[in-house]
Amino acid sequence: MAIKKGDKVKVEYTGTLADGTVFDTSERHGGPLEFEAGAGKVIKGFDEALIGMSVGHEKSITLAPADAYGEHNPQMVQQVPRSELPADKEIKPGMMLMVGLPDGQQFPAKITDVKEDIVIIDFNHPLAGQTLHFKLKVVA
Repeated sequence: MAIKKGDKVKVEYTGTLADGTVFDTSERHGGPLEFEAGAGKVIKGFDEALIGMSVGHEKSITLAPADAYGEHNPQMVQQVPRSELPADKEIKPGMMLMVGLPDGQQFPAKITDVKEDIVIIDFNHPLAGQTLHFKLKVVA
């Protein structure tokens, strides 16, 4: 039976970058990813690739940034006063911070530069601007 929008699915997957680096896999999360197909709970291209697949079906897909985490947006790179960050922590370029939103959700942000009074933080998703490759297998 082919997967359609609204179906509950379980998918084993491995996600890699263009250079072959694995950035995520269902094995790291202890088993298949379970979600409702077409509900927008996963990135667009991943979600769309499952429609029409069936249990046991495997395929490889390549997602352009627009179908994954979007293009890197220069406006999401912000200068933040050093005084707004914890004074007791050493802040270095390359560090990841978890930034809280008013609704309680948190997302990662990367420190790209540290100056005396200013810290440059990239609030883009770490995979923004990347072409992503996935191997998918529908298991339920």
